Amino acid sequence: MATIAAEMTDLTSALPTTLEIEGACLSAWPAIALVHDGAWLWRFAHGYSKRSNSFQCLDPNDDGNAEARIARLSALSRRHGIEPVFRVTPLAGPGVVAALDRLGWVPFEESRVLAMNLSSEPVAPVGDIRWLNPGDPRWYRAEASLSSLDARTVETLKTLLSLIAHETKGIVVHGRDGTPAAAALAVNSGGIGIFNNVVADKARRRQGFGTAVMRAAIGWTREKGATSAAIQVVSNNAPAIALYESLGFVEQYRYHYRRPPKA
Repeated sequence: MATIAAEMTDLTSALPTTLEIEGACLSAWPAIALVHDGAWLWRFAHGYSKRSNSFQCLDPNDDGNAEARIARLSALSRRHGIEPVFRVTPLAGPGVVAALDRLGWVPFEESRVLAMNLSSEPVAPVGDIRWLNPGDPRWYRAEASLSSLDARTVETLKTLLSLIAHETKGIVVHGRDGTPAAAALAVNSGGIGIFNNVVADKARRRQGFGTAVMRAAIGWTREKGATSAAIQVVSNNAPAIALYESLGFVEQYRYHYRRPPKA
């Protein structure tokens, strides 16, 4: 038992903090416009992904005057044509949560944040794997096809990809027929590997393509000097969570979104 406990301690001891993971994720998945209000951050990206079209607090101690700040950033959201959404992480102080409760903001879509250290020897990915620059049409077209993105959303995706400052790689795994079967975006965000846009062909799931693309993404970030990795996944996506846990990820914290009550 002592040996097992020691192994578990070793697996988690090098994991980054919540703030470090949040900072890495925000850098790895940027927004087109940003507004800072103390430790609060408002982000806008033409509606592409809630993470880039919401606001949140990054310091539990910065929870003063919360109702007024929520109202101000909500008005900013509406002026830009997006629904006001607050992203509630463990970094939202009690005053923020209490204000959202008083205002009747409704919780929805819980996600889990999983992390792992990259000290162990990597498992080599297998299959027909392509490592591409994210601006390469072979990557974003594969991503668009697998995720069923429309043309307007693809244009926003291309803009967001161009704004990522850290070293980034688009990864595509092809099936035996030569068509894309899975894709992912790997970012070495300040020494933390962040993985976005992970998707597999629904018609070819449970054939190892998701595992292959994630092993390739993890291996690439490790080669680029990342010492840990993190990924965000919707809590009800049991197959994805099982996949990530099989690769060594463990849950660190959860977050959810809140929106105003309907009038």
